[in-house]
Amino acid sequence: MTSTPYTVADVMTTRVIAITPSTGFKDIAAAMQRWKVTALPVVEGEGRVVGVVSEADLLPKEEFHEHRPGLIEQMRRLGDTAKAGSTRAENLMTTPAVTVRPDATLPQAARLMTDRHVKRLPVVDADGTLKGIVSRADLLKVFLRTDEELAEEIRRSVVARLFPLSREAVKVTVSQGVATLTGQVRDPTLIPMAERLAHSVEGVVDVRSRLEAHTEPSAPGRPAAPRAPR
Repeated sequence: MTSTPYTVADVMTTRVIAITPSTGFKDIAAAMQRWKVTALPVVEGEGRVVGVVSEADLLPKEEFHEHRPGLIEQMRRLGDTAKAGSTRAENLMTTPAVTVRPDATLPQAARLMTDRHVKRLPVVDADGTLKGIVSRADLLKVFLRTDEELAEEIRRSVVARLFPLSREAVKVTVSQGVATLTGQVRDPTLIPMAERLAHSVEGVVDVRSRLEAHTEPSAPGRPAAPRAPR
């Protein structure tokens, strides 16, 4: 009943710095430094994502500098440090890449990042072609919506739809992302749903409900009938 939820396409960065499988170690490190990113998608052909190289993939190389040359060959056999002997993206990258579609919702993208322990996701179409990249910071953009924007959406997509007869009696205010609903409604059974829907509006931090059941004013009493004289 609320408006269409924000998707990855709404917040992703469309200008993406990507590398190819043949990109060398130093060029990868330089690109990360220049563009201030912690991971780079690896693409081949016409932009199909085949992997991702992150800072974590490069760190084993630095760790090797602390070990004696005689130990290097042994360490290369270990899964966690095998990348230290690699010099090209195709050997450094994590594959298959963890990607997300443009039409995924922000909660879906956030859950994927959490589950897979990544800070950013390449955004790909149905063919796996790179369309953008979404980071943790991008997912937080919805919380930059103004309080008035949030209040207006709650009035339009929650109050007006759930309480068409009581909409004028319901006041919606938002302060620092916290929405407050105050007033009387004719159908109090819908109050919990109103709270849930208001909370689902992208950018709302919390909801405080002060809605209550509408009470009809008492009918004025009739004047007492005059008593008959005795």
